[in-house]
Amino acid sequence: MYTLVSGLFHLLSRLPWWLLYLIGDGIYVLLYYVFGYRKKVVAANLLIAFPEKTAVERKQIEKKFYHNFVDTFIETIKLFSVSEKELRKRFTCNIEVLNDLYAGDQNVQIVSGHYFNWEYANLGVAMDSKFPFVAVYMPLSNKVFDQLIYKFRTRFGTLLVPASEFKQNFHQYARNRYALALVADQNPGNPAKAYWTNFFSKPAPFARGPEKGAKMNNTAIVYAHFYKVKRGYYRLEFELITTKPHDFADGELTKLLVKKVEDSVRKIPDNYLWSHRRWKYSDQAEKYKHLMV
Repeated sequence: MYTLVSGLFHLLSRLPWWLLYLIGDGIYVLLYYVFGYRKKVVAANLLIAFPEKTAVERKQIEKKFYHNFVDTFIETIKLFSVSEKELRKRFTCNIEVLNDLYAGDQNVQIVSGHYFNWEYANLGVAMDSKFPFVAVYMPLSNKVFDQLIYKFRTRFGTLLVPASEFKQNFHQYARNRYALALVADQNPGNPAKAYWTNFFSKPAPFARGPEKGAKMNNTAIVYAHFYKVKRGYYRLEFELITTKPHDFADGELTKLLVKKVEDSVRKIPDNYLWSHRRWKYSDQAEKYKHLMV
């Protein structure tokens, strides 16, 4: 079954970009106008984030978001067989910010948000990073597709760690050099064990893992903002946040990184994954106000 499915995806990936995008445009119409996939969630999120914008402006962001959302999956198909030369043409990055840290004795924690297109970022950074590039991923329940995605995401050397095994197995990587990629806007499993801070106009809980791990392993922290330059072309910009995570009081690093994500989203609102419920615990903010940072 894996051979059959893998062969099908590789055949699809050989289709020209223009044809895949044409198919994507058709999927967008179905997703947005026919099925209305998570439109209420997206609209509610945009209202929380941008109450100062008009309804027309938020609707424009919403439609662009759905185009980017569909393009991400269409482009993922193409990336199954993309050559290194083609990827370099379509993905650029100031990788020197990351690689300059290799001469020191610290490992690196890369922190970002749910930006499009994360699949480009995964392949592109691994291609040129001096550090072994480690990413946490959520295994799929379907074993065939899980194997397919695993093989695709490791094409250029990315080391994948299942989220369910991260706590138990990350020590195997921590003994060696690594650049670990995490997201700063991940909903925590338990809001009672999170840091709470304002994200746009509402308080929300954020996982303590990125800050806790940086201090535990004394890693440098690098923020990654990546975005679409034009259809099929992306840019990633690294920014060194600190090489001294212990200089920050508990919660302050998390607060800073959340602000970085917010600033990135404000610059390019349609580039963010608005379909996930970022503020789903906000009605419990009063209960957890003692966790605000």
